[in-house]
Amino acid sequence: MKINIVLVEPEIPQNTGNIARTCAATGAALHLVGPLGFSIDDRYLKRAGLDYWKYVDLQYYNGLQEFFDLNEGAHFLFCTTKAQKSYHEINYTDKCFILFGKETKGLPETLLKANYEKCLRIPMLDNIRSLNLSNSVAIILYEALRQKGFKNLQLKGHLHEEEL
Repeated sequence: MKINIVLVEPEIPQNTGNIARTCAATGAALHLVGPLGFSIDDRYLKRAGLDYWKYVDLQYYNGLQEFFDLNEGAHFLFCTTKAQKSYHEINYTDKCFILFGKETKGLPETLLKANYEKCLRIPMLDNIRSLNLSNSVAIILYEALRQKGFKNLQLKGHLHEEEL
């Protein structure tokens, strides 16, 4: 199962770096749809991703139209606080693309309206506007992986003998 995390116009390099590290740890691909609110060479981006960048399947697109053109026919899911369905009510398919919007505005309203039946949300209290982007990606990505039995992921850790 190859899950694709799509960040549309991310603005905060530390969030993108954290998400890249989560993608590296899970084997998910990371798709960045520009324009980005930072440079790919940003030191905060690199610091948040640590030395995991070499393990990230990273794709970059100049805009949403290019992204949709190059991934035509794929199964897209749209994350938004405006959705009626919760993330745990969705059946995540192989090779799905899970889209997240920019930190300050989310995904474009026109995109959400055109795909409302494929929108999902993370439950939270009414008076809270949203969760941090990197936390939201982790919550939803791990639900998708859980549904597929965490295929290809190490399920058990071990202590080194000198620690016993």
